[in-house]
Amino acid sequence: MEERLTEDLLARLLAAPNPDSYLGEGLTLQRSLADYLHELLAAKGLKRADVYRASGLNSTVVYDAFSGKSRLGRDNALMVAFGLGCSLSETQRLLKLAGAAELYPKVRRDAIIIWCIDRGMSREACDDELWRFGEKTLLGTCPLQ
Repeated sequence: MEERLTEDLLARLLAAPNPDSYLGEGLTLQRSLADYLHELLAAKGLKRADVYRASGLNSTVVYDAFSGKSRLGRDNALMVAFGLGCSLSETQRLLKLAGAAELYPKVRRDAIIIWCIDRGMSREACDDELWRFGEKTLLGTCPLQ
């Protein structure tokens, strides 16, 4: 099934006489974070080992996320997104499925991360940019001000 735009789905939901009629159309998804991570892994032709190396995370954190054993915090989810080489829309979806806030361009740190993702930068390069602007890096360090 082709995935529809969220705005279109919201319009259909709000126009429905009741939730049953909307839900009966079969337009909702039951996708877990682990399912989405496996989809991305397959689509990008990567192995989990590639992801944990590129993300900078401990292998256990990555493997547990892929198996659905644990949830990722926001920065860990971002690091996995970098490890997978996600686009901005893939990163936003990964964050949503991880139960974390999406990147928001009005937030200085998020704006830097968005810029880095859009340019296909690595997690290390993104951390360099965050450091350069005095923001907390994804690995959790902050330059002295």
